[in-house]
Amino acid sequence: MSEHTFLKGPKNWWRQAVVYQIYPRSFADANGDGIGDLKGIISRVEYLKQLGVDAVWLSPHYPSDLADGGYDVADYRDVDPRIGTLAEFDEMVEKLHAAGIRIFVDIVPNHSSDQHVWFQEALKAKPGSPERDRYIFRDGKGETGEIRPSELTSHFGPTGWTRITEPDGTPGQWYLHLFAKEQPDFNWDNPEVREDFLKTIKFWSDRGVDGYRIDVAHALTKDLKDGHLPARNSYDLKVMKNDGSDDLFDRDEVHEIYKSWRQVFNQYDPPRVAVAEAWVHPNRRAAYASEEGLGQAFGFDLLGQLWDHKGFRKTIDFQLKEAESFGSSTTWVFSNHDVVRHATRFGLDKESLANLPKWFRSVDREKKINFELGSQRAKAATMLVLALPGSTYLYQGEELGLHEPLNIPSEQMQDPQWFRQEGSISRDGCRVPLPWTSTGSSFGFGPGGAHLPQPEWFKEVNVEVENKDEGSSLNLYRLALALRKQLVTDEKLEWINHFGQKVLHFRRPNGWESFTNFGNKPVKAPAGRVILTTNKLVDGKVPANTTVWLQR
Repeated sequence: MSEHTFLKGPKNWWRQAVVYQIYPRSFADANGDGIGDLKGIISRVEYLKQLGVDAVWLSPHYPSDLADGGYDVADYRDVDPRIGTLAEFDEMVEKLHAAGIRIFVDIVPNHSSDQHVWFQEALKAKPGSPERDRYIFRDGKGETGEIRPSELTSHFGPTGWTRITEPDGTPGQWYLHLFAKEQPDFNWDNPEVREDFLKTIKFWSDRGVDGYRIDVAHALTKDLKDGHLPARNSYDLKVMKNDGSDDLFDRDEVHEIYKSWRQVFNQYDPPRVAVAEAWVHPNRRAAYASEEGLGQAFGFDLLGQLWDHKGFRKTIDFQLKEAESFGSSTTWVFSNHDVVRHATRFGLDKESLANLPKWFRSVDREKKINFELGSQRAKAATMLVLALPGSTYLYQGEELGLHEPLNIPSEQMQDPQWFRQEGSISRDGCRVPLPWTSTGSSFGFGPGGAHLPQPEWFKEVNVEVENKDEGSSLNLYRLALALRKQLVTDEKLEWINHFGQKVLHFRRPNGWESFTNFGNKPVKAPAGRVILTTNKLVDGKVPANTTVWLQR
């Protein structure tokens, strides 16, 4: 591996970085097959550089049958031939590093694809064999094993157990899968599984990868001792224990795995870092961000937060305190590949937000969105968190102010959650390929159409149009990220209270201030030189749903 694929720099570069998530199949398509690819990403490196991000996070790029958007991995140390090759991956890393942009990749350690060579070997092997012990196989109940081993529902419903046919053609054992049946769970009690993932981390780190996003980081270790089998019919956080003894999630021993990963991370200069996707009780999250473990954990608290200054203040204080307790920095997230885009969420009323699946499945769902209000609040919220200590994770397209495309016909949807989990939403809307131009078969995404239908309003909301508009969402993001690079300072803030007003105002140590008006009426702007605002001030007042950055 050539030296230029590595990007040197400070050990803690990630602590206040801005990371841009790329969903590879929907970012840019170079070969015209309707699916985004690595060549497409390479062609847009200059765009990412101009945007001003510090790193990109690449959602799974591995060989996959796409039973779950690439999170069913068939080979952890290769590239899906539909989106590229290892040589193109190396070229992409080199081009990103040359532009000063680091790269995270997804690691999916809880489960593999059922097409993974290990699972295929398990299907051909006998019960009790070493091949089956890499996964969680169990005998069924009943006279002939026809009853599933436990009453376990999967995230995608209706069951977390699937029965196989044995090599001799008879009905056989059952295997556990917390997600789709095409995603069998690994047995992390097996040393071979643990060793193989260490090889995977080293494989990508040697190719210049700077960091990792760990999918379902809290689910690896499970209580399977003495014949115990987990039973669950809900994945609501309220069902999960918060003391490290839950039989499926957030068990204390999971951190032993991440300590071994940290030993690999620390072999590199600068050390590799990882961010945990851990949907756990808030008081348990920071443990994943330990300096002895992954380094950072996603703070998803703002994903469900209403547009309310008190709620934002409480969440911000909590996340900063928790991260500090483990010596990490917190993360700020509003959108990703699994949730309705935040420009749309902030335009919904409280009733719709309280029950998103009900809203999503209603025939008049678009009528319940105040698009302008959602756009204003989304920009204000993003500028607010960009001024906070910690790192901000952006999702592709949010810089364009994209709302959620909501008119995908059911027969064209691809998300297994939509088809298999009653009462769910489809995640396809946030995965619709990006619009780069106003014309073409896919609005510049690629020369051969797009794998998900794009809305007609992409004609007016795309990179080409927003490049020319000084007041566009895209140019606001560019200005904010450029200023942020100049202003980012020690990871501290001082709240400035405005009693009786629906505002959040804080100061960073270098005199950089952020002021957000959460109310519905203009309020007097604080003293200081205005350096950026999401809406123009009128007569010295900050409009409703607006964030202003000032310098004193």
